[in-house]
Amino acid sequence: MAGTHIKIGSNELAMSALTQGPDTLGANLLSVALIGPEDSRRRELAIAIAGPQATIAREYHSYPELDDVPQLLDAGYNIIIIDLDCNPEQALDLVEHICSRSGSVTVMVYSGHADAEMLVRCMRAGAREFLTQPFSQSMVAEALVRASVRRPTTTRSKKALGRLFVFTGAKGGSGVTTIASNFAVALACESHQNTLLIDLDLPLGAAALDLGITSQFSTVDAIQNVNRLDSNFFTRILTKHSSGLSVLSAPDKYSAVTISEDTLEKMMLIARQDFDYVVVDAGSVSGAIYTQLIDAATTVYLITQVSISELRNSNRLIAEFFSSHSTKLQIVLNRFTPRSLVIDEDSITKALTFPPTWKVPSDYPVVRQAQNNATPFAMGDSLIGDAIRRMARTACGLPAVPDKKKRFGLSLFG
Repeated sequence: MAGTHIKIGSNELAMSALTQGPDTLGANLLSVALIGPEDSRRRELAIAIAGPQATIAREYHSYPELDDVPQLLDAGYNIIIIDLDCNPEQALDLVEHICSRSGSVTVMVYSGHADAEMLVRCMRAGAREFLTQPFSQSMVAEALVRASVRRPTTTRSKKALGRLFVFTGAKGGSGVTTIASNFAVALACESHQNTLLIDLDLPLGAAALDLGITSQFSTVDAIQNVNRLDSNFFTRILTKHSSGLSVLSAPDKYSAVTISEDTLEKMMLIARQDFDYVVVDAGSVSGAIYTQLIDAATTVYLITQVSISELRNSNRLIAEFFSSHSTKLQIVLNRFTPRSLVIDEDSITKALTFPPTWKVPSDYPVVRQAQNNATPFAMGDSLIGDAIRRMARTACGLPAVPDKKKRFGLSLFG
């Protein structure tokens, strides 16, 4: 019985490329790295790979440590194929780590058997092909052709994907958009790096309103033109804020469009290839898209307030989505007023099962004035603005509080 080959994601060009033959696939062979502690299964796959399309650049006899992934990517492999069976959890962590840091390498997994639940987990981690024993040359050849089609036509400079910061809320009205949009502005100003804000709070996102910008295009244009979506198209639908922040806003008019997992994956990949920092206002996003964003994120900021209903919702979200992503989670207590707390801080931590990372003070007059003037409070002088700037500086690796002499002092050299 031939081995099962499950393709994760589709590519309509694959079959036409398959009929062209090795000469028209290009003179440059695909460079493959095989990672598998079990020798016989790895060698069987290596034999199936042998042919005019690819060359095995290296075989790894053990799973690399996650800290070694940058060196693995620096080797410039086009394809990395990972044994799933020896240690499934370690293998999946490795897949996710590689995929979150590179959009140019195709990651595949291989196994001695097909498992529907494991297939879904591999897909969410970023794997593009699921190969099972016995490995036939025709099965592997088809997977290699799809990898060849996905291969960039021009070699990009070796650059890590931009960091992804996702903002989500425990309940409507928690202040996700206000914090996310001001955080994005502060991040652009403090880091001096290319920064992008994507409003995924469809269909009623309001980030553009908070920033005081009017956009000709929106997230919906990206979703509805996914077949045209590339770096050039993506750049044309963005709007620039005076702070230097680029924005992909939600539409001005109500639009019931939904975003698929494949579309979101493509959008996030392009955004992270072009920008150092990508901030996502996830708003009311739920289901598979919510999980996909969490999986891809560098950091997830869960916005909540000190109330019974919001703390309960936060507890449920943490238990459901962050049991395996606890290191990504940062809890933000919004509109925090320590003197009027009905629930003490020990009880808050117990309810959340995690200590809050940030406390954003309640400052309604400043927020209302900023929204009425369509000017982000992160660009002004206020306690709430200072709190958001500390969050942004920490996110980009700067000290939470800048050195005043360096920031405000005059240089004798002009």
